[in-house]
Amino acid sequence: MAEKTAGLSKEEREAVKQRAAELRAQEKAGKSRAAGEEAVREAIAALPDDDRALAAGIDRIVTEVAPQLVPRTYYGFPAYANADGKVVVFFKAASKFTTRFATLGFEDAAQLDDGDLWATSYAVLALTPETEKKIAAAIRKAAG
Repeated sequence: MAEKTAGLSKEEREAVKQRAAELRAQEKAGKSRAAGEEAVREAIAALPDDDRALAAGIDRIVTEVAPQLVPRTYYGFPAYANADGKVVVFFKAASKFTTRFATLGFEDAAQLDDGDLWATSYAVLALTPETEKKIAAAIRKAAG
């Protein structure tokens, strides 16, 4: 069980530290696609097998259906940003916070608006032809 201190778990405090390091590295590298691709590759490689397979699949799908999105990391997770540098979509590994499923999430920059209610995240257990189609459609829409 996660140890709690000042409202944040050990994992959450580590994520905040990781995000601060990412911001410093991104400032140093600018909005370089190559630097972002490398950071995403490293983040994916560091994941346990099940999460790594899902993250690599999401990376492949984003690259295919929304090549205009720029890879980067976001709290240590693979993420993809628009031309303004705003994260549109990210992958959160199940292992990061010991949850039972990985998450495909969308931030405010995602163009998913659909009336007064729309999904901003999805639980992902496996990449099948069916789930890949749904993920591709959601990413395509989110990227505009």
